[in-house]
Amino acid sequence: MKEKELRLAIIAQCRAMNALGLNQGMAGNISARLGEALLITPSAIPYDAMRPEMIALMPLGGEYGAWSGRYKPSTEWRFHLDIMRARPDIGAIVHCHPTYATALSILHKPIAAAHYMIAIFGGPNVRCTPYAPYGTKELSDLAVAGLEGRNGLLLANHGMIATGATLAEAMWRTRELETLAKMYYLALAVGRPVVLSDDEVMRIVERFKSYGRGPEAKVKPRAPRKKSRPAKKTGAKAASAAGKRGLKKKTGAVAGG
Repeated sequence: MKEKELRLAIIAQCRAMNALGLNQGMAGNISARLGEALLITPSAIPYDAMRPEMIALMPLGGEYGAWSGRYKPSTEWRFHLDIMRARPDIGAIVHCHPTYATALSILHKPIAAAHYMIAIFGGPNVRCTPYAPYGTKELSDLAVAGLEGRNGLLLANHGMIATGATLAEAMWRTRELETLAKMYYLALAVGRPVVLSDDEVMRIVERFKSYGRGPEAKVKPRAPRKKSRPAKKTGAKAASAAGKRGLKKKTGAVAGG
């Protein structure tokens, strides 16, 4: 994406995050890689009022924490910056406070492999970090460590982080993480979930690496067929049709008068 398109996409996903119930108010934040920098949502700006020029730009190299723009970056800029510095494969980060993922984070409870979709997060669980105050370097260091070999995590007494190569992928994982958290929470409420083995999860991790990338992924969708125009009338048929049109016009003139 070009810079302006990416700024607009970040705002759209912020609004979608709240509309889907994945976040409340201004609590969440989103960043996306832009070359040797990242774009990140500004601090304390309601999503409905957010405009492309309000998104802050932070260089990945150079002075730590430097930024440019009309508004200062989110208070959580540290873990966005540190994660992207540590993980070149990550192109976007979503942080929010969805109900079920946050409830498990309050329990300091990682999400176990009770469902095979845990594999999209890279391993047999979604870790939960120890607690650290929001916006601190301590929290950032815990987040970077918790994401080692993973694409998402829970932040104790706080919320969650999901990552992706693209903004769309990070948002997809955000929705999936909250779904996994909800299923695990409900299963715990009524019994003892049966957890898949680490070996089984890692087999699914490998399968997901080629999911949608086989020969069938190369098939392009068929373009919608254009409506064919009726064939032109020729000869006697054309003359007959012209005569009828003339008759209709004359009839209309009389009726209108």
